[in-house]
Amino acid sequence: MLGPYAELMRIHKPAGFFLFLWPPVWGLTMAAYSRDVPLSEYLELLLKSAFGAFIMRSSACTVNDIFDRELDASVERTRNRPLASGRISVFAASLFLILQYLAGVAFFSTFNDQAYYSFYVNMIQMLPMLAAYPLMKRITHWPQAWLGLAINVGFVSSWVAIYGPQFSPYLVTCMMVSLWCWTMVYDTIYGCQDRKDDVKIGVRSTAVLFGDKVVPATICFAVIFIATLAYAGVLNGNGIPYFALSVGASAIFLIYKFVTLDVESSPSCWSFFIQNAYLLGAIVYLGMAIDYFHRLNYI
Repeated sequence: MLGPYAELMRIHKPAGFFLFLWPPVWGLTMAAYSRDVPLSEYLELLLKSAFGAFIMRSSACTVNDIFDRELDASVERTRNRPLASGRISVFAASLFLILQYLAGVAFFSTFNDQAYYSFYVNMIQMLPMLAAYPLMKRITHWPQAWLGLAINVGFVSSWVAIYGPQFSPYLVTCMMVSLWCWTMVYDTIYGCQDRKDDVKIGVRSTAVLFGDKVVPATICFAVIFIATLAYAGVLNGNGIPYFALSVGASAIFLIYKFVTLDVESSPSCWSFFIQNAYLLGAIVYLGMAIDYFHRLNYI
């Protein structure tokens, strides 16, 4: 049985970790492809990206639960979380959060001179972007829009780890738009699980805002996600594996998931969410990775 602090970090629910992992991994792989980065350097940065994503996600869960403890206690799905159920005090959780932030600062400051530029990006992502996310659902119906910025800054971090401060902003902007739209898709559908409770307690979200138009709205975001993902590949000079898998297979996957989605069913919404986290993210990465390995003549 997991301890309450492991639960606070959502160790038992790794889907969120992968959603933090894919942006820096995609950014790293696309940058490595365009710069012919040696495999050894790529693998080192890949491991650092994974650990960095773990720190980011863990601290984000902690700060989210500190702010949302009273709201979580009113929602069926979240009422047993450690803070909402009273198994951890706010004071203890706050101390734990400080330790997580210190661990993040210590880890990200170990990057080499070129990758050190990503330290500043990571600090902005951790504080204030992710820390402010729980407040957004109290002041706007678009908290997912803020999350789409906060969770995906890792793409920029990995890109500057390869390129440093001198790089063309067009591709990075294009991919940030793509990632933002993807977040709007999966997190809006995720929010459909709690719509009835959210309406009762006054929590705002795009799932509530879009109402019975939630499926066509998220389909629009999905189309932009695929279109900008394809255009980013053009800007980066990617090859057939990228367009066949990262773009083509991802589009087919999303079509299938929307056809089988029932937004009134919590299990269906949860399945949509976790399969985006695990499968879609992996499909996009697979196309990027094969393209990169082929460029280095490993395939």
